[in-house]
Amino acid sequence: MQLILAIAVLLVFISVLLILPETSHPGTRGVDKSEVPVSGRNSRKLKMPVILNPFKPLLLLRSPNVLIVATAVFLTLAVDYVLLIPMAYTIGRKYNLTNEAFVGACFIPHGVGNMIGAPLAGRISDRIVAQYKLKRGSWYPEDRLRAALLPALTLVPLSALASGILTAYVDGPVGLIGNLVCLFINGLGIDMVLSPCGAYTVDILHSKSAEVSAAGSAFRAVFLALWIMAILPLVENYGVLAADSVAALLGLLAFGSNA
Repeated sequence: MQLILAIAVLLVFISVLLILPETSHPGTRGVDKSEVPVSGRNSRKLKMPVILNPFKPLLLLRSPNVLIVATAVFLTLAVDYVLLIPMAYTIGRKYNLTNEAFVGACFIPHGVGNMIGAPLAGRISDRIVAQYKLKRGSWYPEDRLRAALLPALTLVPLSALASGILTAYVDGPVGLIGNLVCLFINGLGIDMVLSPCGAYTVDILHSKSAEVSAAGSAFRAVFLALWIMAILPLVENYGVLAADSVAALLGLLAFGSNA
């Protein structure tokens, strides 16, 4: 599995290197200064190396706007991870899914929800931005976050709570099918929150879009790594319903951050 992942990442890297065009705006990234002309009869350009500080984008988290949105994204994904990471010990154990392939198949509804939610959220947020711009006569990047409010309030926390109730109290095919529906709704809601949040940070920092995306990713990766360590002990010691209830509360906190 790890070898396949390594090959996949290598293929993505090669594709980006060869196919993806450079989209930086002239004069905003210092790219223009990377070539210094040499005076003389046979003047030519020397390509100067560019030294990058990988930790510099983290300074963007000093902005309350960026930090609050990054926190909302982290909390939303924390809900996601409570459902997905211990699935073999929650849904799998409850419904006797001893075959790893069957447990893996339970991830499919969530992935389908992600696939539908991402483009849907983009369309909805674009429409909301256009409507409020027409209404006011001016554009505010914060209007894009309106698209994330309803999914953050309903789809994300309620799907987690419903999954916990079903797993704790409903046996047989009915409980399993209900959980798969909850996973689909959760996947749909997750991307309907993440997409507007990511687009908002790019809206407010056009010239530093890559840096602010990297800073948000680093922020949530660090805190999610810590959160992951607590998920399985939470399930084992307090039960799946308690764990999913905590996840629902985190989803509501994400809604509060966006609001």
